[in-house]
Amino acid sequence: MSEEPKIHQYTEADFETLSWKDHIRQRPGMYIGKLGDGSNPDDGIYVLFKEIVDNAIDEFIMGYGKTVEITLHENMVTVRDYGRGIPFGKLTEAVSKMNTGAKYGSAAFKKSVGLNGVGTKAVNATSTYFYIQSFRDGESRFASFEKGDLVEEGSLPSNEKNGTLVKYVADPTLYENYSYNMEYIETMLKNYAYLNRGLSIKFNGTEYKSKNGLLDLINDSLVEPPLYPAVHLAGEDIEVAFTHGTENGENISSFVNGQNTIHGGTHLAAFREGFAKTVKEFYKKDFDPKDIRQSIIAAISVKIEEPSFSNQTKTFLNSKDIAPGSNITVRNFIVDFLAKELDNYLHKNPQMADALLKKIIESEKERKAISGIQKLAREKAKKVSLHNKKLRDCRIHCGDKDPRSQETMIFITEGDSASGSITKSRNANTQAVFSLRGKPLNCYGLSKKVVYENDEFNLLQAALDIEEDIENLRYNKIIIATDADVDGMHIRLLLLTFFLQFFPEVIRQGHLYILQAPLFRVRRRKNNKMETFYCYSDEEKERTVKRLGNGCEITRFKGLGEISAEEFGKFIGDDIKLDAVRLSQDDSIPELLEFYMGKNTPERQTFIKNNLRSDLILEELL
Repeated sequence: MSEEPKIHQYTEADFETLSWKDHIRQRPGMYIGKLGDGSNPDDGIYVLFKEIVDNAIDEFIMGYGKTVEITLHENMVTVRDYGRGIPFGKLTEAVSKMNTGAKYGSAAFKKSVGLNGVGTKAVNATSTYFYIQSFRDGESRFASFEKGDLVEEGSLPSNEKNGTLVKYVADPTLYENYSYNMEYIETMLKNYAYLNRGLSIKFNGTEYKSKNGLLDLINDSLVEPPLYPAVHLAGEDIEVAFTHGTENGENISSFVNGQNTIHGGTHLAAFREGFAKTVKEFYKKDFDPKDIRQSIIAAISVKIEEPSFSNQTKTFLNSKDIAPGSNITVRNFIVDFLAKELDNYLHKNPQMADALLKKIIESEKERKAISGIQKLAREKAKKVSLHNKKLRDCRIHCGDKDPRSQETMIFITEGDSASGSITKSRNANTQAVFSLRGKPLNCYGLSKKVVYENDEFNLLQAALDIEEDIENLRYNKIIIATDADVDGMHIRLLLLTFFLQFFPEVIRQGHLYILQAPLFRVRRRKNNKMETFYCYSDEEKERTVKRLGNGCEITRFKGLGEISAEEFGKFIGDDIKLDAVRLSQDDSIPELLEFYMGKNTPERQTFIKNNLRSDLILEELL
């Protein structure tokens, strides 16, 4: 007779009230997104950095202080602004009492990014050391904390200029083994400078300053001469800059109140619509919007009151109106601005207008040349999808309002064994699997026609739903999952070439990743139990073996298919390790592809020899 299941008595004793700091430390993802170790630009340490700098920038936006000084030394971040300084009576509460701030409809911060009174508290709670000091009219007040606990506070006389000083060290027990990538910070600070003309940001002795705003951003990001000089349009609470290049896709940066909304939102959608609409009306031709925006390089910045973002990291704008209670929508504000200012510019600059028209016609001609192939390819993809064994889809897809809010992902795998392991161990609600058949084609130098003629590429773009518009992307993360051997690395390179050549926006918008799977499994028996450790590098394996001592059993995983489904579930769950594929402002896609995939074999061989690791060769031979 089977034993009756135990029934847990649900009582008042099950309830617990956490303090503000304990709630943040136990559920940091609610406040700062993922933790990470600093290897990706959206890791938590950069969110913390940005939360503090945002407050300093807000002072400048409100007209107080033209300089922000920042230092980073041995993981201690120091930010000093020369704004008004936090009122002494609220200094401690401002950084330690949830939902306390001066940005709830206050005129003191009319068009601020931080509105919820959360950001600085998250920094405080997740830092081993946090110090804040306010300077106001010859006096100062300070407070210091450890992991959100108040250690000391007091008042001091001061001859310093008004403003606020913040110092903190992120907790290494939360942000495990973290380190700062200076490239990520430099990009962030450059954007601050572009968006705030006249502001001087001094970081570790280097000054970032912009005279021409978004025009400088566009010109500094160009890696080859544009088809026409970048255009700069500015009005009250809106700034736009753009030109056209030769690369596939769209490269549009968007900002709200100084926040880089890497996933877009209502303002980006309005810009894309308004740009195409104005151009069509100017030329009096019903061009396809995709042809108008093909190869565009642009940036748009708007300032709105009390913006609504999809999450605390503020990467997607949800706001419909430019201000609470306003009868002007974000869409109409931007579309009307472009209808007037862009139309005027095109009329006054016929040479630029001719260059743009030529580019649109070329894009249209290229698209129409493969329209017949597209139609057949779509039909084939549709038929295959009815009984598609290549795609094992997930149940949940990105929502219409914010296509990046869902943690959906698709693994692009190599062969049946790897896809089988992932399929059996995945979360079927949010994780899809696309299985490649052998090595994909090297598409470098080929036209987009090959995407429709090649079965693998055609079915892949259909699975991702990126043929018509990148905004239709069905998954938040596209993850390349290949074996850690020569063939796996080659397949990875061929897939990167596919995205760089035809869909670079996927990379620019932060959707492409490489799966880190463990290279080694180290086991030892202790107290009649088997302890298992997974290592992602030779160095990690050596440290683990040294720590565990003798008697270790070491397994080298040659391929993903060798990892059991049960084990694989540990590597694609909450602790999944991903390397983001990124493009910096200095990266030229044509140059990258030419070097790595072109016919410059001797130059590439020299590069490989100079960067080859003998330990990897030995592993491969063994």
